[in-house]
Amino acid sequence: MTTDPSSALADSAPKQGELRRNAIGLFGVLFFVVAFSAPITAMTGNTPLSVGYGNGIYAPAGFIVACIILTIFSVSFVAMAKHITAAGAFYTFVSRGMGRPIGLGAGWLSTAAYVSIEAALIGIFSVFADGLMVGQFNVSLPWIVYGVFAIVVIGILSYRDISLAARFLGVVLIIEVALLSVMAFAVLFQGGGPDGLMFESLNPTKAFTSLPENFMGTGVAAGVAGIGLLFAFWSWVGFEATAIFGEESKDPKRIVPRATMIAVVGIGIFYTFISWMAIAGNGAADSVSISASATPFQLLYTPMENFVGHWGVIGFEWFVVGGSFACALAIHNSATRYIFAFGRDGLLPKALGRSHPKYQSPYIASTVQTVVTLVIVGGCYVASVDPYLGLYTVLAIFATVCLLCAQTLTAIACIWYFHVKKMHPETANFFRTILAPIIGGLGMIYIVYLVLSNIDFATGGQGDSPIIKALPWAVLVVFLLPVVVSLWWKSTKPHLYERIGSTVFTHAGLSTDIDEPTLHRN
Repeated sequence: MTTDPSSALADSAPKQGELRRNAIGLFGVLFFVVAFSAPITAMTGNTPLSVGYGNGIYAPAGFIVACIILTIFSVSFVAMAKHITAAGAFYTFVSRGMGRPIGLGAGWLSTAAYVSIEAALIGIFSVFADGLMVGQFNVSLPWIVYGVFAIVVIGILSYRDISLAARFLGVVLIIEVALLSVMAFAVLFQGGGPDGLMFESLNPTKAFTSLPENFMGTGVAAGVAGIGLLFAFWSWVGFEATAIFGEESKDPKRIVPRATMIAVVGIGIFYTFISWMAIAGNGAADSVSISASATPFQLLYTPMENFVGHWGVIGFEWFVVGGSFACALAIHNSATRYIFAFGRDGLLPKALGRSHPKYQSPYIASTVQTVVTLVIVGGCYVASVDPYLGLYTVLAIFATVCLLCAQTLTAIACIWYFHVKKMHPETANFFRTILAPIIGGLGMIYIVYLVLSNIDFATGGQGDSPIIKALPWAVLVVFLLPVVVSLWWKSTKPHLYERIGSTVFTHAGLSTDIDEPTLHRN
């Protein structure tokens, strides 16, 4: 009699160090990934930066380019996800493809990115919350009050069962997508603003065009196309959460690949449409001038007011707060699972790899992530860092560069895994495991080059700041330091070295066999 693998998975009880199995299905995984990308936050917070400081009215074309590159990359990503399920995602993929030292470096790039992204999102959440309280209740409080409130609530939600967070994310996500869609379709059906629907904004070749000086007499300084593309890619941050939550999903070998492609393509189409309609609703000149002004969020609020009505603006103000909170919650859970994966592999204190005896959540890793976020956000407040142009923008640049580097390493690892190590020949083919990772990896390297070569402009003229000068070097150190440590472990602590990237999830539970004998049977 043949046993159904999914039944075996359901029947086997989770052990210490394992996360709760079968906690979320396809839609639960999608809710986490799309909430991580935070449609309402990405559109309200990122699109003005792309329009006012990047590629101007061609920001929607930037989303198209990002979608194409990430979709091609995802072909190779899901090829590996089909055979490797682990909370470490990029960390485990690269470890299995390129070896333990590079894998550990990739893992720390991802971890550093997610840890800093949560703090960045708390910054923009605080700005949105302050705008809501001042505009609707005439209450003005220091932004740190909103930030600490969000951090504490996120910590409480993440301490418990992941399905609780998934349900919350699902409700918020549906409402924020509905609000953005109402605005966009209202603009579309009414033919756009003063310049019509502006189809030229969708020309992918224009994504690499920088905003010209004094565009249409607006007096706005010239932009840099690389900044527009950076914030387009930043808007997808976290799509690898499909793999991160694989251990907790139902039938991960099927769900993770499917959720990844649905999320990447779906998010791309949605972002392109919403940003296009926001620009069309304002018109070319107003879109640029608003985005570069002291009130950049009006890029979305103005067409909502003009084409939908004031009720739409009120709803928008409420759910842009809820959406940024949901995004921070999803990011917290991803950062936590990276920390958990390192603890479970014994590369950080083993307590971090413990799961809660009742909720099967990575509760200790979650608490540590909460404390780290409090320290970062609190430090920025004490140092009088602006929560949007400082905390949010600078950490966004650092985190996105880290993740693009990790994704590039994953692309290389895909080729190495299938064609050098010759694992799973039934999956390997020229497009999926050679051409797709090459195109995706090169595209990401090019975006990193554009950003780092324009770092002064990307940080609002703060290029002479020691912190900004150190930013590219910080990314390099985050990668190289664990590589060096792992090589030291190889000669001094081989038992620790052997555990790097060794833990994967199979139908029978956790496996730490780096030679993957069970994976060949998938």
